[in-house]
Amino acid sequence: MTFQLQDAGVVITGGGGGIGAAMARVFTAAGARVVLADIAPGKVNEIAEELGATAIVGDAASEDGVASLIEQSRKALGRIDMFCANAGIANIGGPELSDDVWDRTWDVNVMAHVRAARLLLPEWLERGEGRFVATVSAAGIVTSLGAAPYAVTKHAALAFAEWMSATYRHRGITVQAICPLGVNTQMLADTGPGGQLMMAADAISPEQLADVIAEGLADDRFLILPHPQVHDYFVARASNHERWLGGMNKLQRQIETVVGPN
Repeated sequence: MTFQLQDAGVVITGGGGGIGAAMARVFTAAGARVVLADIAPGKVNEIAEELGATAIVGDAASEDGVASLIEQSRKALGRIDMFCANAGIANIGGPELSDDVWDRTWDVNVMAHVRAARLLLPEWLERGEGRFVATVSAAGIVTSLGAAPYAVTKHAALAFAEWMSATYRHRGITVQAICPLGVNTQMLADTGPGGQLMMAADAISPEQLADVIAEGLADDRFLILPHPQVHDYFVARASNHERWLGGMNKLQRQIETVVGPN
């Protein structure tokens, strides 16, 4: 089915800037009724006021926070037609990072999606329609050198989106995964030298990405790939995993010549 933004009830997490704010601007311009959620009150309130949207301040990753977000969004919108799981965090480092860092990254990048789906699916399945859009990143398809929690959780976010699509698409649930290579936001900066080497040269603006997402809503494609080369990376990884790993290790060695080994 082709998704109509006109009068659709849309929830966007991580709506206080970057990709979330850009999506909100495109969606509201097309007639959607939008709820913007963010943990920081300043920017999300400002953007919501600019767009005539509803701002909800809170933790969209914790179980209680997600439950509150869904409840308040239903009150504001009447019903939720599309949920954009866009909030995300990145941390530089690997196994040496504390359990607290790993747990928080897991909560924001993966469990927030699971918790939202848990609350949205019963109503969506009952009425036979609903759309779940996950901002995953190309890190979920390839990896993110130097940022292990980000790479691991983005793989998991893609896996959950795939499972949702495979399980529910025949019952009217459309699931889409947004996998840009690089977007000029704070998130790109947070991925460190590895992310910069892999993504900065071809990075696009949040506004460019939002336009691509809007196009993707029209044809229901699962993978929304603003950078066509990500498809080629996906194919290369699947067709010759050893060669792909060798190429990624070559990039890692290039990083180490600049910043030293991990």
